Amino acid sequence: MKKNFALSFLCFLVSISLYAQQDRFPDGTPVPEWFRDTTPTDIDQLGKKYRLTDFGVVRDSTVLQTEAIQTVIDQAHEAGGGVIIVPEGTFLSGSLFFKQGTHLYLEENAVLKGSDDISHFKLLDTRIEGQNRKYFAALVNADHLDGFTISGKGTLNGNGLRFWRSFWLRREFNPDCTNLDEMRPRLLFISNSKNVQVSGIRLINSPFWTSHYYKCENVKILGLYIFAPHKPAKEKAPSSDAIDLDVCKNVLVKNCYMSVNDDAIALKGGKGPNADKDPNNGGNYNIIVEDCEFGYCHSALTCGSESIHNKNIILRRTTVSHATRLLWLKMRPDTPQHYEHIRVEDIVGSAKNMLYIKPWTQFFDLKGEKGIKHSKADHITFHNITLDCDLVFNTTASDQYKVSEVTLEQMKLSTSKDQDIRLDYIENLQLKDVSLNGKKIQQ
Repeated sequence: MKKNFALSFLCFLVSISLYAQQDRFPDGTPVPEWFRDTTPTDIDQLGKKYRLTDFGVVRDSTVLQTEAIQTVIDQAHEAGGGVIIVPEGTFLSGSLFFKQGTHLYLEENAVLKGSDDISHFKLLDTRIEGQNRKYFAALVNADHLDGFTISGKGTLNGNGLRFWRSFWLRREFNPDCTNLDEMRPRLLFISNSKNVQVSGIRLINSPFWTSHYYKCENVKILGLYIFAPHKPAKEKAPSSDAIDLDVCKNVLVKNCYMSVNDDAIALKGGKGPNADKDPNNGGNYNIIVEDCEFGYCHSALTCGSESIHNKNIILRRTTVSHATRLLWLKMRPDTPQHYEHIRVEDIVGSAKNMLYIKPWTQFFDLKGEKGIKHSKADHITFHNITLDCDLVFNTTASDQYKVSEVTLEQMKLSTSKDQDIRLDYIENLQLKDVSLNGKKIQQ
């Protein structure tokens, strides 16, 4: 009897130990095994291969071939699916639309290049800047697909220079012009889809957002190289976000390099005083960004600017350099927002600001309502971080929002500006084993 009890108690202790060691989201729920499976896409398992040059598409970067490439996609779909293979060479196209059962594979030295003429991109009902409206399709589009993949070692090139120059010229003429005033396509847009994997390829020089995922579930973004220039001034890529997650659930971003002239990872979901009541909008849940490298960007991880609810967000095992911010919470006075259970851990490198929280007032619109919308951010943890920065907290107190339950632990911070990081307007700010410029900070 005693032996059985001892054995049962030992099993109990082992189970408690395993429970404690299990990878968990910030709210304590277990991370599903799905997040640990990063099996490469095997195009041999995806059906017939449709090599573009076998179907009359020519290697000529000066010839627009949208219709010819779309015909191959449609043919593959009608035959039950298959892989559209872009071989070595440069192929110029406007907006392309993938269908159920079709996939995209870019061979090494293959380039699918976007046209720099906006008339080559279809105007349609889509999702952009937190609203559902008419706008232009991306170069590569996938909507209502299950199991869609993009893979290979080739490149999606947005060919954005002409669009960038036009945008900055318009801004000189009208400083109040928005992104939607200057017509520019995105590079990749995947919407209303599940079980998606985008891996291995390069996404460069997008005219607008580089990749945008809307209402997607179970998405793996693996081993990508994402780049858009941030200089010179009149040729930098405006609003070239690397990865925009918009009303998404269960997303893994792993082993990616991102350097763009805007936010690297941006969590979106809607904007406006009644955004939380619009069925087109929603939150982002269970998002893990790990083992990545961030070059120049406005922020490595951003909640906003069109965002309602983000929960269980992890940024970890990452190197940051030339980032303006590590974590940016954009708080809109015209939108109810809640950012919660965010963990940033195992980070090394440099950023001008570690945590940035201020009212976001660019182009906000209360649509005739009186007063502002109140927001909150809570349960935010920074763990095991070695960071050089100008400011640890670039934050301000505001009647517009409440910030609480912020924890800094095992931190080695170096700053170029004197700062007291014991801020009374952050409710329940916890400091555990934190050093600033080599000196331990007392709670």
